Amino acid sequence: MHDIEEQQYGSINESSFPSAFTRFFTLNLLCIYTNQPSHSSFQIHTQTKASTMETTSIPFLDQQDFSYFYTFFQDLDTDSDDSLTKRRKIDDFDDQQISISKFEIPNSEFEISNSDFEYKASEMADWDQGRVRKTRIPSPVAGYGGGMVAAEDGGGQRRRLWVKERSKGWWKYHNSDECPDVEFRKAFRMSKSTFDMICDELDSVVTKKDTMLRMAIPLRQRVAVCIYRLATGDPLRKVSALFGLGISTCHKLVLEVCAAIQTVLMPKFLQWPNDQRLEEIKTEFGSISGISDVKGSIYTTHISIIAPKINPEAYFNKRHTNRNQKPSYSTTIQGLVDPRGVFTDICIGYPGSMTDEQILEKSALCQRSKMGLLKNTRVIGNSGYPLKDWMLVPYTYKNLSWSQHSFNQKVNEVQKIGKDAFMRLKGRWGCLQKRSEVKLQELPMVLGACCVLHNICEMYGEEMDVDLMFDMYDDEMDMEIDSRGISVNALEARDNIAHNLLHHSH
Repeated sequence: MHDIEEQQYGSINESSFPSAFTRFFTLNLLCIYTNQPSHSSFQIHTQTKASTMETTSIPFLDQQDFSYFYTFFQDLDTDSDDSLTKRRKIDDFDDQQISISKFEIPNSEFEISNSDFEYKASEMADWDQGRVRKTRIPSPVAGYGGGMVAAEDGGGQRRRLWVKERSKGWWKYHNSDECPDVEFRKAFRMSKSTFDMICDELDSVVTKKDTMLRMAIPLRQRVAVCIYRLATGDPLRKVSALFGLGISTCHKLVLEVCAAIQTVLMPKFLQWPNDQRLEEIKTEFGSISGISDVKGSIYTTHISIIAPKINPEAYFNKRHTNRNQKPSYSTTIQGLVDPRGVFTDICIGYPGSMTDEQILEKSALCQRSKMGLLKNTRVIGNSGYPLKDWMLVPYTYKNLSWSQHSFNQKVNEVQKIGKDAFMRLKGRWGCLQKRSEVKLQELPMVLGACCVLHNICEMYGEEMDVDLMFDMYDDEMDMEIDSRGISVNALEARDNIAHNLLHHSH
């Protein structure tokens, strides 16, 4: 009987099948499909590790059915290695892999629906060609949510993207009418009306358009992220949690908005005064100190930074190192302020090892003096600045006369205006009180944005909480008289001013 069947269908041994893949799935499907009485049988010969032969008798198919199944699995087995690798990379393939042995059997006891089998085979072919893309459905995590965003790719096919949902409750509250102005000012160092003005000014530069993948971050939220970060100096991780944005997104928004402030707002709110405003400044300073033709009070402060990789010794700050008992590095902000404490000129970014005099010589203010733009005007500084024809500094002698002592008091009154302006600058913008983590090449842009925002707050009358006042220390440097050449005309002019102040005061 067996010999007759072997002559009719051929002996089916290991070499008749392309691989173990075809043998395995063909055998399983044959067992399922032929689970019915049959009068025929066939032999499958397999060679074991011990080189012995085993004979198994199972129900057998007719020639047409056997040829159909054999051809189907032979095609599957001839897939390239790339196709197999591609199937392995499909998301959720392991969870949704369809095994031939698990094909659903219809209600009929002995029949398989041809349409169901063809559907399964078609889906497997789609997997093979990489046209079916399954997206993993994330499991819920406590405290976090997720959402699926549907989008169309270039071929018009829809695909789903994973977007992490974050809580925006804090920002939604502060951006609503329910938030009182006092609480808003505590977080952003300015009133809602001033914040709205800044947003309107930056609208054309900061606003982004929606894309097919996601909605753009609103303008007000972009500006708020930057101002909050500058105001509090909180780490980006906390800013990210409050505004419901990614950490890298918050960092990017801070830099983008600072660049927009420097481009759009700086020309409007931090500029050299015109002739009319210059006369007003001279009059206001004259009424404060009694010294005529004073244009402004100059001061220099230091901002702590991480030691740069290139030329770190240039940024080494000796005073901060002695106070902190560890190496400290800094960069500088030099500013000229008017009687209101508004900056009219700034010089940012010079290394912390430089003296006030060295920074002044490289500043735009000194260049203006060389061009003759500071004639008939005076700038008042502390003892760290040199005495010049256009620069007044206090006497540093040990034994002072009455006139010299009176002169120093008047100069200190004007100098205090500049120092207080820097105290409010650092008090409002807490990022200036800590060691900055911003890259050195991007730091001047951030510091300039802080100065512009300071001017806006001063011009719009934004009151500052007393608790935010920052005590200035380790900024002033006394210069040795022998370390610089002093103009004789500058010495005589200062003595004449000191003499007139003493007599006019009596």
